[in-house]
Amino acid sequence: MNIIFQTWPWYVSGFLIGIIMLSLIYFGKAFGMSSNLSSLCSMAGAGKYVSFFNFDWKSQRWNLVVVLGAMLGGFVAVHFMGDPSNVTINPKTIAQLVQLGIDAPNGKLMPDALFGAQIWQSPKSILILLIGGILIGFGTRYAGGCTSGHAISGLSNLQLPSLKAVIGFFIGGLIMAHFLLPLIF
Repeated sequence: MNIIFQTWPWYVSGFLIGIIMLSLIYFGKAFGMSSNLSSLCSMAGAGKYVSFFNFDWKSQRWNLVVVLGAMLGGFVAVHFMGDPSNVTINPKTIAQLVQLGIDAPNGKLMPDALFGAQIWQSPKSILILLIGGILIGFGTRYAGGCTSGHAISGLSNLQLPSLKAVIGFFIGGLIMAHFLLPLIF
């Protein structure tokens, strides 16, 4: 029982994700978190106004269960599965964050300077969140899916557009981390 409450090695988690992806391919399903946003819009009746959302969302119910499971799993992990301080962050990463004026997480998974309640008191932080959210939403729609959909499902299905998208995600992440993030902070 103790194995459930520990961090699993990458090779166990990766193997399980691989088994799930093979199962989805076998049953003709495609995994992706962002596609649930389309399903939610369709459920809310957006298909009456925008033809893109006019589809049978009930065929995507299984994917909505995946999102609920991810949310439930996150809640259980944070509240019932031990101390997150067992997650080790590379000291170089911590040093780079300190150079940007961002505190080390100190036993948390995320630094308070970026994810604490005080960000709502800073107009700059609110603006960063708004612009970042819009860019992520636009990018997800423009790329035809999110990172999990392309990197896990698309690459499992050997889709060339997903390979291009994943390469773009990595290049964009490198540009953001090394050039834009220092300008923002």
